Amino acid sequence: MTKQGKVYLIGAGPGDPGLLGLKAKECLETADAVVYDRLADPRILAFARKDAEMVYVGKASANHTMRQPDINKLLVKLAQEGKTVARLKGGDPFVFGRGGEEAIELLEAGQPFEFVPGVTSAIAVAEYAGIPVTHRHVATSFAVITGHEDPTKGASTINWKGLATAVDTLVFLMGVENIEKISSQLIANGRSADCPAAVIRWGTHPEQRTLVTTLGKAAADVKANNLKPPAIFLVGEVVKLREQLQWFDNKPLFGQTIIATRARAQASDLTKKLEALGAKVIEVPAIKIVPAADYGPLDKGIAELSSYKWLVFTSANGVEYFFERLNLAGKDARALAGVQLAAIGSATADALKEHGLTADLIPSAYKAEELAEALADKITAGDKILIARAKVAREVLPESLRKIGAEVNVVTAYETVADCENKDELLAALEEGSASVVTFTSSSTVTNLLKVLGDKAELLSKVALAAIGPITSETLQKHGFAPTIESEKYTIDGLVKAIREYYNK
Repeated sequence: MTKQGKVYLIGAGPGDPGLLGLKAKECLETADAVVYDRLADPRILAFARKDAEMVYVGKASANHTMRQPDINKLLVKLAQEGKTVARLKGGDPFVFGRGGEEAIELLEAGQPFEFVPGVTSAIAVAEYAGIPVTHRHVATSFAVITGHEDPTKGASTINWKGLATAVDTLVFLMGVENIEKISSQLIANGRSADCPAAVIRWGTHPEQRTLVTTLGKAAADVKANNLKPPAIFLVGEVVKLREQLQWFDNKPLFGQTIIATRARAQASDLTKKLEALGAKVIEVPAIKIVPAADYGPLDKGIAELSSYKWLVFTSANGVEYFFERLNLAGKDARALAGVQLAAIGSATADALKEHGLTADLIPSAYKAEELAEALADKITAGDKILIARAKVAREVLPESLRKIGAEVNVVTAYETVADCENKDELLAALEEGSASVVTFTSSSTVTNLLKVLGDKAELLSKVALAAIGPITSETLQKHGFAPTIESEKYTIDGLVKAIREYYNK
């Protein structure tokens, strides 16, 4: 039986991936094909299945990857092939998203479809600029108008007289290139040239830029400030409220571009915390966490767990890979009965809690030297200790414990390898000077990023370098780079706090 195709016409929202709706996310996760526009954030696209067909049909002014009639035909073709299609559009599909046109084409071809509403930029972008489109005693009506009418229809069908005098707040989408015409039409039809106005570019993104002006000066100010699409043009007395309600671009790290070199699987935590403070984060994983090439030693250690007095973890990764092998051996946390657990820091201890276990020992400072010192008071000669860690790591901990007379077995739980899929974006940010900070969460992120940069490593001297702790700082120094920021607490939260304090100063 042939599978019935279906197209979901989805509003992706104005840009901030956090504004994507739950149903939109569900559609992306199950779609066979994703047809997406220019304004779709990469993190929204990441919800798609890894095997989904990805088709970019973005349209910028005077630069269309695919013409609208061809997009319509593509959607019909994919549906006829029996595919579930997520047609991802910026904002809402019915607010100048041409969703109606695509649906009619599908209807005429006999292909089923559904609309999944999205947050429209007409309201959300204004909100992120601290400008409400309505406000009691200030504005009781608003209108959303295209700033770029269909060029094939001849004369304008916009009711300029009605808009200019009958509506309190006017929001023009895609109107920056026609701002002079829009302004002159409104003024000619009765709107005061002194009426407050705002142009908001890349709204809800970390790059958001808001220009407050007046209707009469808007065109000249846009030109003087070189503001380009995508942007909305907002006209009305509500613009004055931005002075009180501005919030998004007041965040402590707003305007800063920070490069995160952490492994892709773990970068999201750091990214979310920095973005919550207003920063733009470019994820450039310098390392990738992969399974060990040989699990023989770890599996043997698991089989002999009862003979060990201590099981030591030096990272959350070590915990996760250890328990993966433990489960494959048909065992669970009960196999650790009688074995004491040591974690190098709070993040590692939290990883143990995810498996229902509490660390018996966490040093006051999260580094190998402190862990070795803390363990020294709790072991005696002959005690067996199992350390599950990365393949390449400092030998301080096992060597210190062996000096006491402990029998130390170091097993590889995982490996770190060089990984930099965003090298071009990294180089562009460093060469253009748009990046302000590069973060390093381990020594391996330092060494592997330097390998990626090669003869362009000197570009790092142009930005602030943030290290998660002294060991990472030492690695930077060994390679000739002085860390600008060093976390006092060797955790992601500590690193974020250090970066924030750096900018507060």
